[in-house]
Amino acid sequence: MYRKMRLNRKIQIAFLSVIIPLFLLFVLLILLVYGENQKYDRVITNATEASRFSITFKEDFDYKVYVLVAYGESDELINEILGELSNGMDITDNLIENTTIEENRWRAQRIQKFLSNLEIYVDRIRKNKAAGGYYDENYSIWENDIQIVTSLIQSTMSEYTYYETKGINEVRAGVYTELNEIMVISMIVFAGFILIALIVSILVPNSIVKPIYYLKDITNEVANGNFEIRAKDLSGVEVRKLGSSLNVMIEKINGLVEEVKLDEQYIREAELALLQSQINPHFLYNTLDTIIWLAEAGKQKEVVSVVTSLSGFFRASLSKGSDVVTLGDEMKHVRSYLEIQEVRYQDILSFDIEMDESISRVGIPKITLQPIVENALYHGIKEVRRPGHILIKATAIDDIVQISVSDNGVGIKEDKLETLRLSMQKPTERDAKHYEIKSYGLFNVNERIRLKFGDVYGLNISSVYNEGTRVSVLIPNRVS
Repeated sequence: MYRKMRLNRKIQIAFLSVIIPLFLLFVLLILLVYGENQKYDRVITNATEASRFSITFKEDFDYKVYVLVAYGESDELINEILGELSNGMDITDNLIENTTIEENRWRAQRIQKFLSNLEIYVDRIRKNKAAGGYYDENYSIWENDIQIVTSLIQSTMSEYTYYETKGINEVRAGVYTELNEIMVISMIVFAGFILIALIVSILVPNSIVKPIYYLKDITNEVANGNFEIRAKDLSGVEVRKLGSSLNVMIEKINGLVEEVKLDEQYIREAELALLQSQINPHFLYNTLDTIIWLAEAGKQKEVVSVVTSLSGFFRASLSKGSDVVTLGDEMKHVRSYLEIQEVRYQDILSFDIEMDESISRVGIPKITLQPIVENALYHGIKEVRRPGHILIKATAIDDIVQISVSDNGVGIKEDKLETLRLSMQKPTERDAKHYEIKSYGLFNVNERIRLKFGDVYGLNISSVYNEGTRVSVLIPNRVS
């Protein structure tokens, strides 16, 4: 029963056992201790409330606004978004009212200004959607305005929580000091109660400090990488709340660590699968058959050219184990592939590669272009009865490099093109086999670019049926 009491009740009951014979003296003691305990309770409550706000707000709010931008407006979604902002305002109102730290009051007011800005941005998105045709502007607002503001809210609330939590030790020190002062007075006036006063002065502070030290040990374990540990059997309602928030935080951190591990594993698996797909027995057999046919026809120069291209193709595929190569090397790799295919399909295939030398050192995940070119050949050019042409062009646009792969093949019907685009916009799925995508290679390339550089980069596909297809690759303009 005692373990379930609030901290202030513990202090009151412990001291009431001494108050009866020393009523007047210990009335002062109760008032002093009660006041300090209220400060402690306020600090714990503020820290807990701030932790609840900061743990989930950014992730939930960014996601809901993204759904509003990407999929459309609904009353339920708008109510949820506005509810998030209203709840944030209520929380910050409580924090402003309860905090005793002037700087934290300023931080809470600053968060309210950020929440007001978010409301303005959401209203702007709604007006744009009502007007229609403002998807790019809405996406820019979400990416460049809303996510920055929610990050500022997150960091400011973390600062608030830190300084509120830091005040716990100061409050505890004040309680401990006043208890010692009263104990000295009690010893002087009533020597007979020295033993009782000593016992009380040890038990009461320990009942407060012990769970805090326990939580400190928990945080040290987490800092050392132990994410399985949890705060259990805490005494005091306030400390239990803090322990519960700490457990939620550990769960979140553990989830993020596991997500990073999965991302790294997926990248390795994707790279291996992509590399294996390039060392395709059918491609190798067909190339060797071509070499034999050329040799039998006495075309020695063509044999040397194909063997050289095949050697360059596999050398670039290995790339000394590196997962990122220069754009220049990637162009050499795809050129080797096309030179081999040009010999095989000399009646229906031609190609051109255009690239500014100033971007030849830009980094790109290896074997990015070959799967796209392979799709253009086998699913585009081979499906039509006319000479096919593939154009690969790389240009720099400010901080972005765009590489386009265009063909004059059969193209893609509108419904299938839309299905392909939607399928490639699912970055949270781990197993691409769950998608109904005919071209696993395109998904693989897009996912590797997004995982490497971020969701703003990747593939864009446009096509006109019976005219051709264009795949654009967007990567950052950064030297490898």
